[in-house]
Amino acid sequence: MNEQAEQPISHTFSKEERLCSKRLISLLFSKGSSFNLYPLRFVYHTPDESTDASTQLVISVSKRHFKRAVDRNRLKRQIREAYRLNKHFLTQHQGKAPRLLAIIYIGKEKKSFDTIQKKLISGLERCLTR
Repeated sequence: MNEQAEQPISHTFSKEERLCSKRLISLLFSKGSSFNLYPLRFVYHTPDESTDASTQLVISVSKRHFKRAVDRNRLKRQIREAYRLNKHFLTQHQGKAPRLLAIIYIGKEKKSFDTIQKKLISGLERCLTR
């Protein structure tokens, strides 16, 4: 098999892509840049000491607006699925892609998956242009 053949786009969301480190999360929110694309808020940062090439992601939905855990979990699943299907925007531009990314659902009502996916795509593109 040819070694220089292009790798197919990986549509997975592995454990390495999840942002779990409290130190990195506090760094992201203290030094990161942010913007809103209703109903999502994007916070992103590329730390200097980061050598890992992949983007790490944290997803959050407010307990204040969605009291029931079922609603919060459903929104998080929808955001995670939209990211999983469209993360190739970040992998194509490896040099400009943020290393730490937080997606926060700031809407007060549940939106459809299509709306979430559309806003997430435009948000990922906007992260790359900054």
